[in-house]
Amino acid sequence: MAELEKKPFPPGRYRLIVVGSGPGGLQLSYSLTRLGIDHAVLSDDPAPGGMFRRWPVFQRMLSWTKPFAGVEHHDRAYERYDWNSLLADDNENRAVMPALMDGTSYFPSRPEMQKGLETFAQRTGIRVRHGCRWESTRREGEDFVLTTSDGEYRSRVVVFAVGVAQPYRPPIPGLAAVPHYGDFRPVETYKDRRVFIVGKQNSGFEIATGLLPFARQLVLASPSPTKLSVLTHTLVGVRARYVQPYEDAALAGGVVILDTTIEEVMKDGSGYRVRTRNAAGRELTVPADDVIAATGFVTPLRDLPALGVATFGQSRLPAQTPFWESATVPGIFFAGTITQGAAGLKKHGIPSNSGAVQGHRYNARVLARHLAETKFGVPTTRERIDAAGLVPYLLEQLSHGPELWHQRAYLARVTNLDRDTGVTNEGVVPLQSFLDAGGGDAVAATLESNGQGNPYPVVYVRKEGSVAEHAMAPDPLLDFTGGDYQDELRTVLEPVLSGAGSPA
Repeated sequence: MAELEKKPFPPGRYRLIVVGSGPGGLQLSYSLTRLGIDHAVLSDDPAPGGMFRRWPVFQRMLSWTKPFAGVEHHDRAYERYDWNSLLADDNENRAVMPALMDGTSYFPSRPEMQKGLETFAQRTGIRVRHGCRWESTRREGEDFVLTTSDGEYRSRVVVFAVGVAQPYRPPIPGLAAVPHYGDFRPVETYKDRRVFIVGKQNSGFEIATGLLPFARQLVLASPSPTKLSVLTHTLVGVRARYVQPYEDAALAGGVVILDTTIEEVMKDGSGYRVRTRNAAGRELTVPADDVIAATGFVTPLRDLPALGVATFGQSRLPAQTPFWESATVPGIFFAGTITQGAAGLKKHGIPSNSGAVQGHRYNARVLARHLAETKFGVPTTRERIDAAGLVPYLLEQLSHGPELWHQRAYLARVTNLDRDTGVTNEGVVPLQSFLDAGGGDAVAATLESNGQGNPYPVVYVRKEGSVAEHAMAPDPLLDFTGGDYQDELRTVLEPVLSGAGSPA
């Protein structure tokens, strides 16, 4: 009992509860604190870090932090090149990661990523009740009641930042008996062995890349053809760090890539036989010494679906509004990688980057402001912009604003234009919310990609209730501040700027 009393946030009723101390939970807690919103943070983990306390298996991140980018590390624009640090409002707590990396790679190691999250939490004073396991949830009136290993917690607003980290195995006969990605053995134990990997996403290719110097043969199989991020121009597909097995297969090395269903995994003495079937119906049985299920993860929502939280897809992501609230249970919100369940527009079929730190850290900051204003009545400051300065301001944001670069066609910089109050900076909001909400004259600026070339600016102008979309040309050097862009944007904004007064 004495140990429980030493922890912050003893069981009881709180204004808001955050469950999880991975990057999503930490970022949200920091942003809520900066807005003066009291809250409790609960986590089953012994310290900050979430899934990065264990994975990736081969201990190297896919997201980079570029030490030398021509931008000071404390500058907000540096966030475009630092995909791993959490966001701070003060210079001393920005860009934590570069100083913690050993310089051998601009991809941090897993321990460096874990250290970065722990350092951010320590420096910014984020308080977490660690070792507190969320076990069940129920409703009592307007309250959600969370039963935990430490007792019961109550709040009208709960944010779950529990990741998408529960291993998933499809119902393939025999697959339940083989190790999952998270159960990977030391690489030396795979020397001179034939390894069959079920799954051709990043986790499957990560394992294959790590086993190239050890395994005799690698077979990767799943029904869909392999996509490569360098070809999709997005984070969709196998990332460049893991394409060596793909090249090995293309050049007839020791890797085989199959576009087949997995019909059955059969034990065969000390090894296995894996029965597959391709789209033409041809069956092929592949012998293997080891089989690994690199079949992804699901969201550990426990009993939230029984409470009414709707989910979708293989990952069982909760269906969400543009501001990451459960679409079916008001008062339950989500942060972190789960926010990819709010898909946004998916223009050109391209999803958001909400499944990664560089994307969902901005979602958390936007969510904190949304909660402050809509749930707790705490207004946030709206900056006034001189009408004559709006064009260069928006082009500067499009060129260097990290939120727009990391969350293309998902988050937008919005300004309201009013004849009486002038031009008001509304900050960064979900683009879908801007398009759906309606309202007075306003402008939303974002970056978009079509999966074929460089990103390009798109400006949405709302005048008298109607919204017009204006796409601008890409720039080979990714700089949209030049004279041609200024002239074009000024022409686009003229119908709404002419009705907006200048601020006093």
